[in-house]
Amino acid sequence: MKQYVIGSLLILAVVKTGFAQKTASLKAADLSIQLEMVSRNDGKTQSLLRLKNNGKAELPASGWKIYFNSRVVKTWAKDSTIATIKHVNGDLFCLSPLKAFKTVPAGAELQLQLALESMNNVTERPQGFYLVWDRSPDHAASISKLTYKPFPEHLKEEQELAAKVYQRNTGIKEIRESDLPAVFPTPLSYIKQEGVFKLSPAVQLVTGGVFAKEVKGFADELAKILGKTPVVVKASEKGGIFFEQESSMAKEAYELSISSQKIVIKAGDAAGAFYAIQSLKIMFPAKAWASVQTAISLPAATVKDQPRFGFRGFMMDVGRNFQPKSEVFKVLDLMALYKLNVFHFHLTEDEGWRLEIPGLPELTSVGAQRGHSEGEHKSILPSYGSAATAGTNSGSGFFTKADYVEILKYATARHILVIPEIETPGHARAAIKSMDARYSRLMKAGQKSEAERYLLRDLNDQSKYRSVQGFDDNVVNVALPSTYAFLEKVTDELIAMHKEAGAPLTTIHFGGDEVPAGVWEKSAAADRLSKTDPEVKGTDALWYYYFSKMNQLLKARGLYLSGWEEIGLRKMEVNGEKKMLPEPRFVNENFHADVWNNLTGNEDLAYKMANAGYKVVLTPVTNFYIDLAVNPSFEERGQNWGGYVDVDKPFYFIPYDYYKNVKEDEQGNPVDLSVFKNKERLTEKGKLNIVGLQAPLWSETIKTPAQLEYMLLPKLLGLAERAWAKDPEWATITDVAKEKAAYDQAWSEFVNVLGKKELPRLSYYSGGYQYRIPTPGVRIDNGQLEANLQFPGFIIRYTTDGTEPGKNSEIYKTAIPFKGAVKLRAFDRAGRGGRTILIK
Repeated sequence: MKQYVIGSLLILAVVKTGFAQKTASLKAADLSIQLEMVSRNDGKTQSLLRLKNNGKAELPASGWKIYFNSRVVKTWAKDSTIATIKHVNGDLFCLSPLKAFKTVPAGAELQLQLALESMNNVTERPQGFYLVWDRSPDHAASISKLTYKPFPEHLKEEQELAAKVYQRNTGIKEIRESDLPAVFPTPLSYIKQEGVFKLSPAVQLVTGGVFAKEVKGFADELAKILGKTPVVVKASEKGGIFFEQESSMAKEAYELSISSQKIVIKAGDAAGAFYAIQSLKIMFPAKAWASVQTAISLPAATVKDQPRFGFRGFMMDVGRNFQPKSEVFKVLDLMALYKLNVFHFHLTEDEGWRLEIPGLPELTSVGAQRGHSEGEHKSILPSYGSAATAGTNSGSGFFTKADYVEILKYATARHILVIPEIETPGHARAAIKSMDARYSRLMKAGQKSEAERYLLRDLNDQSKYRSVQGFDDNVVNVALPSTYAFLEKVTDELIAMHKEAGAPLTTIHFGGDEVPAGVWEKSAAADRLSKTDPEVKGTDALWYYYFSKMNQLLKARGLYLSGWEEIGLRKMEVNGEKKMLPEPRFVNENFHADVWNNLTGNEDLAYKMANAGYKVVLTPVTNFYIDLAVNPSFEERGQNWGGYVDVDKPFYFIPYDYYKNVKEDEQGNPVDLSVFKNKERLTEKGKLNIVGLQAPLWSETIKTPAQLEYMLLPKLLGLAERAWAKDPEWATITDVAKEKAAYDQAWSEFVNVLGKKELPRLSYYSGGYQYRIPTPGVRIDNGQLEANLQFPGFIIRYTTDGTEPGKNSEIYKTAIPFKGAVKLRAFDRAGRGGRTILIK
């Protein structure tokens, strides 16, 4: 064994004599990478990249590049003279050898020091490594052998966090399942009566000629549960489940009366009848969906109910990482069960266009594919670890027109309104590159006019900018007539699809967020427009110009404009500073703004916009961005730029006074409520403009259905409760001590409902969901190890011999002597385990 030292680059090589090494025979499969986390200081991360040559040929000193996705990263210290890392675009970087680099022989390992901007958890590690030879720049191969080694302080940090989790869980009280609310989300009124209704395969569904689709859907579901499809009749003298229409009842409201003889469902509209059915299903035992039931006992009760907000939304991002149609169906099933009624479908992004648009094939042949492609003519560049080859993972994928129509029908049958989002003018790189590919194809065919018809960028634009996500070419040019031709085409195709599906379309969401400074400043098209339209002076004026045009386009088709908060904001100078304030010229245009920014300095932005007259969907990052990690553990999936979001954050959100119950800032630090003293409050007029609540699930860190469900649940249930139910008692109490006591009781009840009823149900419902099982809270006290859980009804199992706790391991019941390493893991009632915690 010999050691080769090049600067601070260490190469360990096994020297073999008489072996002729050939560059051509080295493959990406022969390489493996280990990324070792070394230290974190002042937001910077130092790590060690170990590139091992496991093949029989050498890795030459030049002629290759290794691409990967990462936060901002560079070679560090002396190693910056050996190799360099350059930013390509977005989160794609390229590692290249420099002149001082030496050949890496077969069997050798190269160590390279890296400095990263930050690394908060596992999902932010560099990923998606692939090799490209200079002689074949359009061909690439993934380096699939990739391992990570955590920070030295990893174990200590996990144990400190476990102690904090333990302390938070101590306030949770055990409540008997029989004493828990029978219906979730919390109804307006639930009155327990005497008796039990026996639901058996012989039950009749009596419609009286109303709510036929809802009754048919319920019958189909009961067939799966009871093993037989119930008979549906128009009238009956016998018992059964009776559906009656009461036209005087409010939209989506219902009444549910259960006696020992019959069940009566009353509603003013089909949606109300549907939600009564969901409440009835919530009263079924969790295992009703696990196997065929001979009968189900339903306690007699009277329920009167209606939603607090008409807009109860979930946003699913399939742009950054794609999800199959089957998973969309599961999401819609989940939403329907918990009475969420708006599916915000984020279909396009910088990193992917996910919907077939007839007549624009490049949107899906190029824009829906991520992989290495010289010039991006075949696919767009890899992002979020999608690596070399298009079509092999969640980086690629799209819904055909038929798929989308099927999704629309599925949602409509469940009283869910689908709002498609076409992200513009920023976050539009996939569309831009697709139309570039179309332009190139048609120019080669000599069809210049047609080539330019849907072009989304000014070919002569010399503007310089960089988006938050690292792109310098992701904003459509709003001064081009072809941009509006493209958006009109997409709009009309969406309208046609919704019409074919029989699905309502009231609005299209056109994004509007995170357009960086510098765009359009050196655009010839923008300059020409400013000469023909005297109102368009400067890039800020182009913003108003763009959304005015989009508003006109939608209004002409009977639709209104939805977007992120920026659609209703304008840069204005206040005390010498430029600030984003409500744009007065759009106030009366029925714009619906999803207001996400409630971070420091913008805590009152949603209330400002509602008070100004905008229709506001409360979408605060600190409470409803369920893609954020649940806590600071390095092992938890998700981002943390807006703080940490567990199921408690949406649960304790108070829509009309969200300052009142803020507990921590975006760094996870306790908040002094005095910071809200001078913030704008929601007026009575402003309250009328709060149309509802919405939780987005951005997909940067989500690549599989299991990962999506882990981030989605149980957080979404906190939103479901807050969007449907009226303000709880603790939200209106002014006495601090009484408020805390009332909140603690409500929180205990909520987590008991989740742990003993809803999550067990979701182990089976719609095929079962891979929800997050919380890690145990753990503390050591006087030589005793104590543990607890967020969800009563779940159990903790542990081992002391170093093995992974399994479903047959010892059950933790009370404090145990702490004599060495202990591994603890929570399990749900179905026997599925969460992440293990090691205490030593």
